[in-house]
Amino acid sequence: MLESTEVLTTAQMRAIESAAMATGQATGLQLMERAGRAVAGQIRLRWPKPRRVTVLCGPGNNGGDGYVVARLLHRAGWQVRVLGTDNPPGPDAAQMKRQWQGIGRIEPLTLAVLQGGAEGGVHVDAIFGTGLTRPPEGEVAAILHHLGRIKPPLVAVDCPSGLCMDSGALLGHPRGGGDLAPHANVTVAFHRPKPGHVIGLGPLLCGELVIADIGLHDVDSAPTARPAVIWPPFDIPRDQPDRPPTNPLLKQSPLHPHKYSHGHALILAGGPARGGAARLSARAALRIGAGLVTLAPPAEALPDHIGQPDALMRRAVDHELQETLADTRLNAICIGPGCGIDRAGALLADLLPARRATVLDADALTALSRDAALTAALHDACVLTPHMGEFARLFPDLAERLAATPSEGPAYSKLDAARDAAARCGAVVLLKGPDTVIAAPDGRARIHSAFDVPWLATAGAGDALAGMITGLLARSLPPLEAASLGTLIHAQAARLFGPGLIADDLPEMIPQVLRALQKFQSSSSVATALPMT
Repeated sequence: MLESTEVLTTAQMRAIESAAMATGQATGLQLMERAGRAVAGQIRLRWPKPRRVTVLCGPGNNGGDGYVVARLLHRAGWQVRVLGTDNPPGPDAAQMKRQWQGIGRIEPLTLAVLQGGAEGGVHVDAIFGTGLTRPPEGEVAAILHHLGRIKPPLVAVDCPSGLCMDSGALLGHPRGGGDLAPHANVTVAFHRPKPGHVIGLGPLLCGELVIADIGLHDVDSAPTARPAVIWPPFDIPRDQPDRPPTNPLLKQSPLHPHKYSHGHALILAGGPARGGAARLSARAALRIGAGLVTLAPPAEALPDHIGQPDALMRRAVDHELQETLADTRLNAICIGPGCGIDRAGALLADLLPARRATVLDADALTALSRDAALTAALHDACVLTPHMGEFARLFPDLAERLAATPSEGPAYSKLDAARDAAARCGAVVLLKGPDTVIAAPDGRARIHSAFDVPWLATAGAGDALAGMITGLLARSLPPLEAASLGTLIHAQAARLFGPGLIADDLPEMIPQVLRALQKFQSSSSVATALPMT
């Protein structure tokens, strides 16, 4: 079954922990013991034979978790070395520190001391956790730089120290500058992933992400956020365990199904010798299940589109759309791939007032960025699919804020930028990248992480994605659902094909992905949903 989960901000996670302690469901010491036990268990799972381990403990609760890890590994026969700070920790962390001091000593947490010990072995980063709000300084910054340079086997408790868990940015470093930051082999986080685990530098620095259960299930309705929509929606809801999984593509068909009951998608193409991108979109819309797909270039380019697939319909559309849109069965439109900026702008002037479900990609996004009247005509049935360059043209202030070096946390994130853009333009915004963020105007948001398929960065892949989303809109999925499911299928098609992928391969892999979804088979993708803050 496709698994899904919620992603919680650091503030939401703190509220959940506080609620658990306030209601008597767990004490702080119990939560800390469970967290440390989970980390120690993951270490022993990966390195079954005891060896040397250096545990780096910070001044807060993350350090308290580290002292638990040290105690449990010592009990399991490991050679444990602990480096800690002199800062007085909170009461729970202080108790765990005292327990360790009854077993072994604590050396100063300095670079000289770290380098002066025996080399090799596993390192545990329990310096700073999810609550970090300012860049590491002094000895801690030097230690983190050292770990990033030598890259030892590293296990991070909650997150690699210095990483903002609300944004995936390294505090005090330029965006994307993670070369000399600690790179964990595995990160053990607790209860739910945080945004920083799955966007920005998070997937690069966290390594394998393990979410450990520390007994907070009964209190995760903390009143800090609107309830999250879980994505992908193929799992059994927690409040209705007997309800079977649901799949939006397996809705009961009409009593007498026909092609129009699965929708009619229109793909607006460009002039002569520019038709490849639109054909990719059209093939993807067909393969994902739109009942009809019509490719619509200007009349002079119609001969370019003779050939396969024969199931694809062709219709010339020159400078206006009113006659074409008179057919009310045409319920989803894709505009942008290979369309040409001027042509896209002219067609959008007719298309947007019709308020049909519309995917705007490529040239259509550039046309939007040049015409404020077109932007003002966007509506909630639109899906915008910009990459970061197009996003910067559409929302330059948001892109500038996103590119700025973060000096404090929580830092402005790709999630924040997509949500702000969607609220501003009144449409769904799909901000592409290996960490794709999809946001609706009402604040609902979803993350799809595809760092494991770098071969998806190939010309035309975005055109295929636009077609998939258009086909799903034709099948009457709401815009946020269509964008989310299209992104999932797009990445999974790339995974199944593997290295060597070109964009032409993506539509042909869709049937295989759909068969897997029908069987509710496991997926390796990481697609997550975020509640409104």
